[in-house]
Amino acid sequence: MSKLLYFSAAWCGPCKALGPTVQLLQTQGLNIQKVDVDQDQALSAQYGVRSVPTLIKIDNGGNEVGRLVGNQSADAIKALYGN
Repeated sequence: MSKLLYFSAAWCGPCKALGPTVQLLQTQGLNIQKVDVDQDQALSAQYGVRSVPTLIKIDNGGNEVGRLVGNQSADAIKALYGN
């Protein structure tokens, strides 16, 4: 089962702009888990997140299989999710 980790921060302007898109995709059934980089620094370090927003697709074992960095369109996020 596909899962996206959405790395974000409260102080991040592009993250605030991407938030409504992520929420919309969640209501459409995409499994997206929001991760605050300031509150979960260990997970951010585990995946080498250096800038936000970052979306990382992981497999069932937690291995990264795809990544998008920066503000993205709903179509780009769906494409990442579907791969």
